[in-house]
Amino acid sequence: MTASERAKPFVLAVDCMGGDHGPQVTLPAIESFLRRRSDVSVLAVGQPSVLEAEVGRLRRRFGERIELVPASQVVEMDEAPTSAMRNKKDSSLRVAIEQIKAGRAQAAVSAGNTGALMSIARFVLKTLPGIDRPAIATVLPARGSRVWVLDLGANVDCTAEHLRQFGIMGSLLVSAVEQVELPRVGLLNIGAEDIKGNQVVREAAALLRATDLNFVGNVEDIYSGQADVVVCDGFVGNVALKTTEGLAQMLALILREEFNRSLLTRLMGLAAYPVLKRFKNRVDPRRYNGAVLVGLRGVVVKSHGGADAYAFGQALDRAAEAAAHRLVERIERKMAGAWPRAASPVTEVALS
Repeated sequence: MTASERAKPFVLAVDCMGGDHGPQVTLPAIESFLRRRSDVSVLAVGQPSVLEAEVGRLRRRFGERIELVPASQVVEMDEAPTSAMRNKKDSSLRVAIEQIKAGRAQAAVSAGNTGALMSIARFVLKTLPGIDRPAIATVLPARGSRVWVLDLGANVDCTAEHLRQFGIMGSLLVSAVEQVELPRVGLLNIGAEDIKGNQVVREAAALLRATDLNFVGNVEDIYSGQADVVVCDGFVGNVALKTTEGLAQMLALILREEFNRSLLTRLMGLAAYPVLKRFKNRVDPRRYNGAVLVGLRGVVVKSHGGADAYAFGQALDRAAEAAAHRLVERIERKMAGAWPRAASPVTEVALS
């Protein structure tokens, strides 16, 4: 980002009521965020009776860089998206997103109900021209670098054209946020060979190859470092993400059990502590919190519902960077001029 871009003020609308912990997490995260990001202001959205005193304290410290935006309702974590849409039009989640539509904010962040957030964001903001469906993209640790993966659950059934759009949006996202000129885009598959995978994946590979993306072909391993962007449908992506989370928890438990087996292993654990601490920091899921809902007419970031203040702060940073680097404008320009929608080459051959 250039110095002139950094100087421009950006506004985040934050759903302070969402998530498992609500204001106990969101408000401390906002305070820390405002301390380290002088170029961003925050609209704290939620119930005044709950937020007023603390937002008032933050306002005395940060002045006009924080403002309370009232919302009388809260979307519950287990609430059906249809219920949230119909019955809670003044929820903190919806009001935060509406700040983007009203032009008061460039991005919105919520730790609330994922289904409701996706449904309401799509209803309020609509998708960008040329984008059929928004996708959930998040960053994960990889060998020697980081990797962005999409979709992670918004679209369980995808066509080859949807996967092509995910590749375009993912490439632009990484180019903007990571400052990578030509991000490597890979397609998650059961093998590296072109003949592998089902028909949709093979068609998607052909479509991606026909673009001017830096498409590296099929990848079998998200974490190999072969690609900066990995594309998949939401079913596969969500299963991969949940499996990764479960594996990480299991490995942590096994290490703890093994180091506590005896006095000798506990001493070995103390000797290995600096290495284990660095390893934990590198793979700490809190560092990667904050999934971007790409393809909408505005930046919307979903935080994990159980995030602590540090993790929620990472989601705030993710939203600020996407807004500052004009992610929405980049996608809109590219979809309008670079790659017109095309029929799948594989489908054309099959029908001829």
